[in-house]
Amino acid sequence: MSDPTTQSNYHEVATEHVHFIWDVDFKSQVISGSATHTVLVKKAGAKEVIFDTADLDISEIEVEGKPVKYDIKPKHAVMGSALHVPLPAGLKIGSKVDVKVKYKTTEDCTALQWLDKEQTQGKKFPYLFSQCQPIYARTLAPLQDTPSVKITYDAEVSSVLPILLSAVRVSPPSDGPAHDGKEIGKDIVFYSYKQPVPIPSYLIAIASGNLRYHAFPSLPGRSWTTGIWAEPEMIDAAYWEFSADTARFLAAEEDIVTPYRFGVYDLLVLPPSFPYGGMENACLTFLTPTLLAGDRTLVDVVVHELTHSWFGNGVTHAYASHFWLNEGWTTYMERVLQQVLHSPAERGFSFLIGSKALRDALEGYQDRPKYQRLVIEFEMGEDPDDAYSSIPYEKGANFLLHLEQKLGGTDVFLPYAKHYVSTFMGKSITTEQWKENLYAYFKQHGGDEKIKALDSVDWNAWLYGEGTSLPVQMEYDMSLARQAYELAERWDASRSVSDVSRLDFKPGDVEEFNSNQKVVFLERLQSYSALPSSHISHLGSLYELSRSSNAEIRLRFYQVALVDPSSDAAKKFASEAAKWVVGDDGTGVVKGRMKFCRPVFKAVFKADHELAIGIYGKSKAAFHPIARKLIEKDLGLS
Repeated sequence: MSDPTTQSNYHEVATEHVHFIWDVDFKSQVISGSATHTVLVKKAGAKEVIFDTADLDISEIEVEGKPVKYDIKPKHAVMGSALHVPLPAGLKIGSKVDVKVKYKTTEDCTALQWLDKEQTQGKKFPYLFSQCQPIYARTLAPLQDTPSVKITYDAEVSSVLPILLSAVRVSPPSDGPAHDGKEIGKDIVFYSYKQPVPIPSYLIAIASGNLRYHAFPSLPGRSWTTGIWAEPEMIDAAYWEFSADTARFLAAEEDIVTPYRFGVYDLLVLPPSFPYGGMENACLTFLTPTLLAGDRTLVDVVVHELTHSWFGNGVTHAYASHFWLNEGWTTYMERVLQQVLHSPAERGFSFLIGSKALRDALEGYQDRPKYQRLVIEFEMGEDPDDAYSSIPYEKGANFLLHLEQKLGGTDVFLPYAKHYVSTFMGKSITTEQWKENLYAYFKQHGGDEKIKALDSVDWNAWLYGEGTSLPVQMEYDMSLARQAYELAERWDASRSVSDVSRLDFKPGDVEEFNSNQKVVFLERLQSYSALPSSHISHLGSLYELSRSSNAEIRLRFYQVALVDPSSDAAKKFASEAAKWVVGDDGTGVVKGRMKFCRPVFKAVFKADHELAIGIYGKSKAAFHPIARKLIEKDLGLS
C-alpha cells in the first residue's frame, strides 16, 4: 500500500538525508535557500525522483552538481504540485544520488506562520514558527512528504533573530548569550543544527523570534539534556511551570520503555496562535501558552508530547490511515505515566475526562461515519485534516486499555509495549504489522491462553467500527470523580428553584477540587439538559468559573452556558465566549489552540450566526492557517 497523501515515488527512490541552507527574511516573510537530498535508489533503472511541493518558488535544480530540467505538475488542492527531477541513466539498487533544489517559500505556504511584533508577548520583534503535521512539510521544503520515509537532516540557517530547529544545535551554544551575543533584530547570525536520528518529514520544524533559553536541572545517570525556550517576557513563568516535572517525566518514560534516543529534549512556549496543545517536533516540543496556568496543573501535556519520542517519532505510522498508532499508543502510555507518577486514580480520571471529548468527536462525525473509525481508508488526495479529532487519541487509548485488561493488566502488557518499541524503533508501520507483532509476542509469552484472549477481541469493531459508542463499555477508576459528579447532581436537582438566592451552594463547594475535578464537574453538567439561565449565571460567578484563567475550565463553563443555543444564557455568554477566544476580553491573548477556538466558535455559531462570523472575521488573521481552514469549514465559510 502507498501513502494516499503523497505524489512522491518513495517506493522507487527515497530520500535518506537532506542538507538545508536557509536564509530567514522577516521583511519579506520568506525563507530562501536550498535543500540538497541524498536519495537512495530502491528500484533498478529508476529514471526520476518525485518530491512533494506546495506553493514553493523553485528556481534551479542540480543533480550531482549539474543543472537539470525539471517538471512541476499542476497543483492538486490537497497534495500540492509534484516535482519531477530526472536522474542519471542506469542506476542500480543501492545507488545514491545528490539532488539540490534551490527555492524560496511564498505567502501561501501553510506550514509557516509569520507574526508581526504586535502578535508576540514582547511586541518588540516579529516571530516565525512552523507546523508541518500532517502534510504541510511540502510547503516548507521540497520533500517526500510521507511518514513512510524517514530522513536525517542538517541545516545552516541565517537570521537576524534566534533560530530553533527540531534537531541538536551545533552552534552557537544554546546556553551561551542569546543570538551569539550579537544585536537581536539587526545582526545576522548563522545557526547550525544536526538531526542524526531519522525522522518523518512532519517533524521538521523551525521557530524564530526573540527567544531565550533556561536549562532544567540535570538528573544523575541521564545522558540527555532538557530545558525551555520562550520570549524573555515569559521565560521565568515558563521555567517555573515546567522545570519541576519535565526531566522526571522523561526519566520515568525511559524506565518503562527504552532509552531516549534524541539527546536533547527542549520545550518551546509559542505565541498564542499556535493551533495545538503541543507538537512533538524532534528534540523540541512546541507548546501552547495556554498551559501556563501558574499552578503546574496543565504540565501533563508534556507527558503526552515526550511520549511521542517513542510512539510516533520512534515507531511511526506508515501513513494517515494508521495515525491512531501514533496517538492511541501515546495517549495510553501517557496515562500509564499518570499512574506511575501520581496514582491509579489519576489514570482512570484521565480516561474519564477523555471520554467526553471522544463522545463529542464521534457525534460530530455522524454525517461522515468513516472518520469514526480507528483505521480510515483515505482516498487518494483526501485531506487527512478533515479527520482530525480526539478519536485516534481516545478510541485508540481505550482499545489498548481493553487489550491490557484482556491480557492480564499492566504487568503483562507493559513488557509488550517495550517489545513493540524495540521491534519497530526507527520504522514506519501499519496497523496490520502491529497486530501481527502483538500476536507473535503473546504466542511466545503466554501461549494458547493469551492467543485465546486476543481472539476474543472484536477486532473489526475496534478498528473499522463506526457509531457514537465504543465496542465495549469501559470501566475506569471513578474515585476522583465522585465528588464532582455529586456536585453536578445537586445542581441538576436545583433547577426547580427559580430564585437562585435560595440555593444552598457556596464557593467552598469547589475549594478542595483540583482543576481536573472542576473540568469533570462542568462536563457532567453538560450531560444533563440545560440549566436555567439564572442558574448558569450564578454558577459562573459563585465559583468564579466565568473569570478563570485556566483555559480548560473556562472552555467547559462556556460549553455549559451554550448547551441550549436558544436560551437567555446562550445570548448572554455567546458574545463573551467569542471575545475570550479572540482575546477581546481585556487580555489581548488569542486562544489559537483548536481545542478551544473551534468548539467555542461552533457553539457561538449555533446561538448567533452573525455574531460568530463577525467576530471571527475581524480577528481571523490572528489564527494559524490550519486553524483558519478548519474554523471556516465549521462556520460554513468554505
